[in-house]
Amino acid sequence: MAAVQLTVGVEEEFLLLDAEKSQAAPAVDAVLAEVPDDLRGQVAREYLTSQIEINSPPGLDLRALRHSLGLLRSGIAGAAERAGARVAAIGCCPVNGPEPPVVDEPRFHRMVERFGALSPGPGLNGVHVHIGVPDPGTGVLVLNHIRPWLPLLHAATTNSPFAEGRDSGYASWRSVMWERWPSVGPTPYLESHDHYEELVARLISSGAMLDEAMLYWYARLSARYPTVELRLGDVCPSLDDTILVAALARGLVGTVLADIEAGRPAPRLDHHLLAAAHWRAAHDGLAGLLVDPADQRSRPAWHLFQRLFDTVRPELERNGDLDLTTLLIGRLRSRGTGASRQRAVYARTGDIGAVLDHLTLPTSLA
Repeated sequence: MAAVQLTVGVEEEFLLLDAEKSQAAPAVDAVLAEVPDDLRGQVAREYLTSQIEINSPPGLDLRALRHSLGLLRSGIAGAAERAGARVAAIGCCPVNGPEPPVVDEPRFHRMVERFGALSPGPGLNGVHVHIGVPDPGTGVLVLNHIRPWLPLLHAATTNSPFAEGRDSGYASWRSVMWERWPSVGPTPYLESHDHYEELVARLISSGAMLDEAMLYWYARLSARYPTVELRLGDVCPSLDDTILVAALARGLVGTVLADIEAGRPAPRLDHHLLAAAHWRAAHDGLAGLLVDPADQRSRPAWHLFQRLFDTVRPELERNGDLDLTTLLIGRLRSRGTGASRQRAVYARTGDIGAVLDHLTLPTSLA
């Protein structure tokens, strides 16, 4: 299993903004109408009319993935401009404003009826990375092995420090809001694929989910594709960040596949400690402390992120991703996460509007 190069694909969700004002715009239908024909199959509505989603094709080469995502990002940015709107790569809107309606689809209306206002505001925008696995049983073993490492990737994606016009104190306020949903949280330790399916069925019968697609664990088996889906956190501000997370996610899955083949057991990390590690990731990002996957003690974030890189380094090298990943980690360390960059813009300008301008997608391939 570990000798086979794994496919990787990415889903990204974005916030639609008014062209002039610093507030969300319920413009998804108008934007979709302007998307070029050759991209339409990879662009979709999300939960609210102020959100839009792109989906890359799966592939093996990170540079091809970057090119595909760049075309999609610039494609929806151009479509938004023609529709009188903008697209921002941000985890959640940092200012109050009129709350856009839910997209007019029966499933979304059922979600509102069942769960009420669990996602106030104009939408929570995340990044999801899909890594191909040979079969669901192997996928469940992968989920067990990657659990302790996911808070580090969570921290790298933090990109929503502001809420209601002020600093929330968190690097990812989206993560705090997202955890209101009853099916959000760390993936539990799974005894088998049958155990996985039994949990899904019981969560649906309990009323906590409408269907399997509402299984919002931080990593899960995809309901649509033969992949493990890492639902890591906020949408990333730049392609550099997205590609770095995709590279590390694939490297991590490939690394644990080798552990599985060698018969090494997955660590049985306590669920509450794992939840605490994700909370710390959402609070600090990479600018403070994170929880060590080995002993659950708090240590400097970049020390632990370097350990993750060292752990997956052989797999990155085997995939031909090592040089690019090394470059992108250097850029992330130099610039900081999206949360750090937002705070730097606000410290310089004192203007939330300037923060949103900073996160508005370019209309040319970047």
